[in-house]
Amino acid sequence: MDLLDLFSLPFMRRALLAGLGIAVMAGPLGVFVVQQRLAFLGDGLAHAAFGGMGLGALLIFGFGLSAGTIIFHEPLWVALPFTLLTALGIAWVSGATRLSGDTAIGVFFAVSTALGVMCFSLIPPDTDVGVDVFDLLFGTILGVRRGDLLFVAGTCLLSLLFFVVAWGRLGYATFDSELARTDGLRVRALEYLLFAVAGVVVAVSALVVGIILIAAYLIIPAASAQMVSRSLIQMTLLSVAIGVATTLAGLVASFYLDVPSGSTVVLTQALVFVGAALVRGLTRRGGTPVI
Repeated sequence: MDLLDLFSLPFMRRALLAGLGIAVMAGPLGVFVVQQRLAFLGDGLAHAAFGGMGLGALLIFGFGLSAGTIIFHEPLWVALPFTLLTALGIAWVSGATRLSGDTAIGVFFAVSTALGVMCFSLIPPDTDVGVDVFDLLFGTILGVRRGDLLFVAGTCLLSLLFFVVAWGRLGYATFDSELARTDGLRVRALEYLLFAVAGVVVAVSALVVGIILIAAYLIIPAASAQMVSRSLIQMTLLSVAIGVATTLAGLVASFYLDVPSGSTVVLTQALVFVGAALVRGLTRRGGTPVI
């Protein structure tokens, strides 16, 4: 079966579109997450989404099976605001206390995971609550539904709009926050907005591709791009390109090798990371990306 025949299959087409959408919106976000040394944020928010999904599933079990409202038939409608509030909570705690960002993320990470486990444990195993724990953790990109694509497309457009509008100010605040404050830039407000966008992107993506895969999309392409880029825009474009290319390559490889697609995409990204590290080590191109 050639590539045209492969992607004529509806489930492969949906998986490709979802993966490409997530790669496009995670690319710019991952650049600022990596540059601000917040790599743990991806894992923290992904596990916050797990907690929100568990809470949403419990609400569906308790109320949704006999209710008519969409809120009680789709756990994402609970996980989305939950993850968003978690992201804002992390930003507030790290700014209002003396705790480091990683410590604040670790606290919310642990609490959200515990909440998710507790909620899922209260639901009988055979109950259909719109989400499967195994799929939520490890992903099922080949099982993407049409409705999931709408969530991804809408989130992708909103996140790209945010980065287009706030690009210059985010870059300024990332590389010299003190000078940015001196020039009157509202650095804390930008930080809250960045965390909020991260929360929305991770919540939607975790439902579609799983917690592990979205954490990889957020970090590995941006980290790979950072090692071989000499400007912020170059790093961003390369991060998106790596995400797109590894999505396509991983899906194709997983189909022909008959192995899990999500894992194959992550391992493909890891190969690119190793290649970028080797290039950086051989060429010794110094310096971090600049605007």
